[in-house]
Amino acid sequence: MKFPVALQLYSVRHEAKNDLDGTLKQVKEMGYDGVEFAGLHDYSPEQVRDLCKKHGLTPISAHVNMAKTVEDGAEATYDIYKTIGCSFVVIPHVSQNYCKAEEDFSTLVKNCEVFGKAAKDRGMQLCYHNHDFEFTNRIDGKPMLDVLYETVDADLLQTQLDTCWVNVGGEDPAQYVRKYAGRCRILHLKDFVGQKTDNMYALIGVNDNAEEKATKNQAFDYRPVGHGVQDIPGILKAAEESGVEWIVVEQDQPSLEKTPLECAKMSIDYLKTINQ
Repeated sequence: MKFPVALQLYSVRHEAKNDLDGTLKQVKEMGYDGVEFAGLHDYSPEQVRDLCKKHGLTPISAHVNMAKTVEDGAEATYDIYKTIGCSFVVIPHVSQNYCKAEEDFSTLVKNCEVFGKAAKDRGMQLCYHNHDFEFTNRIDGKPMLDVLYETVDADLLQTQLDTCWVNVGGEDPAQYVRKYAGRCRILHLKDFVGQKTDNMYALIGVNDNAEEKATKNQAFDYRPVGHGVQDIPGILKAAEESGVEWIVVEQDQPSLEKTPLECAKMSIDYLKTINQ
């Protein structure tokens, strides 16, 4: 395929927690080349590394909570993922306060610089994974995401654009991939239907009803890649032109009355038809 494709294991988090070995086996059998982590489910980094080797999956990257990284220290935290073999560590989500308050934004910038250096010292690269509010919240008239990348050196911080949230944030995903050509080496492909809703973040685990599932009556719902409104061929074309190295499939909640693993298979099956 044109791009190697990884699965963000948050998409199958319950299955991974119950049986990481069996889940990785199924992910490989579907045709995925690698995985991105969102927690290790009480496995040691050595165990996770060995399971990836067993199933022939590249441990490309990991989403690592920013507050937890501050608490535990970037050096100790990133040593874990260095042991696993990850090339990238990613800040997956921050409070919207970091987009609105100057003091909080300065803290985010400082953390990115400290984390980025710790990653570099270990031969890894720090990335930032956006949601929609980094576009709708502005600093001096510019989207917060752009200000962040203007402020922190590209050597320390690259982008992991999430194409779903770029779209929901009111921007064109393909254009944003091109905007950050050379700085977006791993790209999140996520599909959806509908529009932004007040309870949308319940679907990604940010508020108290984190495990509330989408219903047919909700305006916003996730979809397997190629089964929603996203222009996936257009995004992949932009990715090819812009130096993207890995595609990462993510679906925060299953849909279409399918299981998480069934949704993951629908995504990779679709990508096999166009990622040539």
